[in-house]
Amino acid sequence: MALDGSEPIAVSRRAARSFMTDVQAVHGLPVSDRAMSMVELVVSELVTNAYKYAPGPCLLELEIAGGLVEISVWDTGARLPAVSPADPSRIGQHGLEIAMAVCRSFEVRREPVGKRVKVTIGLADDPGGASDGYLA
Repeated sequence: MALDGSEPIAVSRRAARSFMTDVQAVHGLPVSDRAMSMVELVVSELVTNAYKYAPGPCLLELEIAGGLVEISVWDTGARLPAVSPADPSRIGQHGLEIAMAVCRSFEVRREPVGKRVKVTIGLADDPGGASDGYLA
């Protein structure tokens, strides 16, 4: 989905929720409430970063593969994202940290034009109750 216009972040969140609802309703795959919320949050954070730091349009792709939702955001910016140093007084600029904490995988790669950030989130919670991301 190409994102541009006046409300790309809201549009991307709605698209993510609709996609996850279809995964459950149309394709019959179980999606935990946590996964639904995390997908919306991560999509919002990645699209926000694309619009904040890269000129031009961005592209959101959502796919299901092996019990995971793959979220990919491409933008025209050449600069790769980096986590800011820890600073408890910092307001904002935590989106990348959030995405890295709640996702099973996190990858950034240069493209012929711009860059692509790709993450994965599990559709179902661990039966033992552990979260999907790096934090236990």
